[in-house]
Amino acid sequence: MIRRLITALVGLAPAFAPLPAAAQGLAQLVADSVTVTADETLVARGNVEAFYDGTRLSAAAIAYDRAADRLNVTGPILITTPEGEVFTARAAELSPQLEAGLLRGARLVLDRQLQLAAHRIDRTGDGITALTRTAATSCRVCGGGPPLWEIRAARVVHDEEARQLYFDDASFHIRGVPVMWLPRMRLPDPTLERASGLLVPQLFSSDTLGFGVQLPYFVRLGGRRDLTVTPWIATGARNLELRYRQAFRNGWTEIETHLSEDDNRAGPRYALLAEGAFALPRDIRLEFDIEAVSDDAFLLDYDLSDQDRLDSSLRAYRFRDDGYALAEITYFESLREAEASASLPPLVARLEREKVLTPGIGGRLTLRADADALWRDGTGAEASRDVARIGLSADWHGAGLVGPGLLVDTALRVGADGYAVSDDPAQDTAQTRLSQAAGVTLRWPLLRREGPASGATQIVEPVASLAYAGVQGDTVPNEDSKLIEFDATTLHALDRLPGEDLVEEGLSAGLGLRWSRIDSAGRTLSLQGGRLFRDRVQPELFDNSDLSQRRSDWLVSSSLDFGTGAGVELTASFDDALDISGAEARVALEQAQFDLSAAYLWLEPDVAEGFDERITETALDTTLRFGPRWSLSAQARYDIAAEAPVRAEFGVGWRNECVTVDLSASRRYTDTQDVDPSTSFGLSVNLSGFSAGRPAVAAAGRCEG
Repeated sequence: MIRRLITALVGLAPAFAPLPAAAQGLAQLVADSVTVTADETLVARGNVEAFYDGTRLSAAAIAYDRAADRLNVTGPILITTPEGEVFTARAAELSPQLEAGLLRGARLVLDRQLQLAAHRIDRTGDGITALTRTAATSCRVCGGGPPLWEIRAARVVHDEEARQLYFDDASFHIRGVPVMWLPRMRLPDPTLERASGLLVPQLFSSDTLGFGVQLPYFVRLGGRRDLTVTPWIATGARNLELRYRQAFRNGWTEIETHLSEDDNRAGPRYALLAEGAFALPRDIRLEFDIEAVSDDAFLLDYDLSDQDRLDSSLRAYRFRDDGYALAEITYFESLREAEASASLPPLVARLEREKVLTPGIGGRLTLRADADALWRDGTGAEASRDVARIGLSADWHGAGLVGPGLLVDTALRVGADGYAVSDDPAQDTAQTRLSQAAGVTLRWPLLRREGPASGATQIVEPVASLAYAGVQGDTVPNEDSKLIEFDATTLHALDRLPGEDLVEEGLSAGLGLRWSRIDSAGRTLSLQGGRLFRDRVQPELFDNSDLSQRRSDWLVSSSLDFGTGAGVELTASFDDALDISGAEARVALEQAQFDLSAAYLWLEPDVAEGFDERITETALDTTLRFGPRWSLSAQARYDIAAEAPVRAEFGVGWRNECVTVDLSASRRYTDTQDVDPSTSFGLSVNLSGFSAGRPAVAAAGRCEG
């Protein structure tokens, strides 16, 4: 049968030639047959489709009453709007523009997530839709059984412009059983990303706070600001959490505060956590970070962070291709039981300026000026010492290729430092120091291609380096090179120490070998090792003057990348007797069904580096996904040397197309004078279909409700 197209419903009907103004701009129709009755009613039957301004209607039949200027539609009816709304109904009376009217036995689907079934739906032309005797759910409705959850209401109003749903006389049902009633309720529709309202509540239980609930309420303060107010109500604590966020034209800021009273301590407790960043003129970036708490145990008691040191800082910096500039001031506060904040030092300021030039002789010249200062307010020589330093340095680095593919790297460095020391009678007030260093590194990369069967490439690279460093002047206090670590990455570096206060002196030579293999599938295996030799022993670097310490430990590292989200890294250092002084291992797996990351650390005691006990720890973080619905997660950290766990967490998640449930349990084993071990539990239930940003879950093949 040839389908007929009618423009403006009546454009091809001579009997309707003298149309009134009210009938202009009507919908277009496509139907199998079109007739005009004696009372001037146009009737379209058979696979009828109507279009108007992005709205599409499909029905069995449509009759246009010219006198009433209405469309009488016979179902089954399907209406889709440009805003993503989908209506189904048995019968309808609509305006010719398909904007206003009445639908009976109808269903409204929002953003393919939330469906609202109603006895009657009334649409107005100004974006308001009213539903009478309504049931709303985002769950699959299977047969005649009730869905997993639904909200039943005497009346629901959908404001398309505000993207809000207003419920009157609402009751919440689980599997058809009513569990809660509210006279009025407002919820965002699935297309709204930010709206004021109650967020997902969370139940929790812990040894320190007791059993309680978090009730976050989101307040939208315009397009760039918002405030989240979260009361914590528990049997052993009351906490008010406020989180304020604002986006500016050139930056952002976030401020989080906690004000609480609990049974653990007398008086009010608080925490302030704030950060922000701003882009200033001339490519300058300004950042700030504020961390403050009322007591050492607050962050652990409320499970906010595992930090044992707080740092509040104000930083301004600028990065360009030819260098950078930095200005920073930081305030440190210790939460450790046996550490005083006054001796950290608590206040540190730093200025840096670096300029990179390309001189006519080739290579790269780096000019650097920096200054730093630190203040203490403790008692005793080192606990009260204040230090200020200013330094100037110039580094030149050049590289070239000589002979049979031999790579030669050359580096030169000169520097001058001036120190001002106060409140330490063991140190001179003014101190100066000059330093110079030179080094050369030779690399000879050799490449071998395997046969076409594997398509792999092997690279062998012997490396040898020779460096000399000299120092003239005073022995300055060491403030920033307390933890000294030689590894494979610094074996051939000109400067192997972490700060500016301590300088390695004398002649040193590094020998190493690297081997790697890369196959056609992207799998990479790499091995490297080496050792450092010195002509002298510095007391600042070692705990005794044993001549054997002119040789560093052997440094060995390896890595294996499978190219499929899986990798292994191993690093170890050991002496001639194969006694390991340090080892580290990392494993990472990222697969469709599970993620796994594990780490292992082993460090032997080293008095020179500030620890006199062996450190041996392991950590594990894994997530397993059982299909699209179930997931298990676990995190653990164990102190092997102390034979005691540090922290353990376990979580179970279940989700379908309409609900997400997360259950968690954690145990913290920290035991100090201020902090006791604690076990906590958490539960959150999130209903899908309200507000945007929820990831969709494909419905199961069988109907589960």
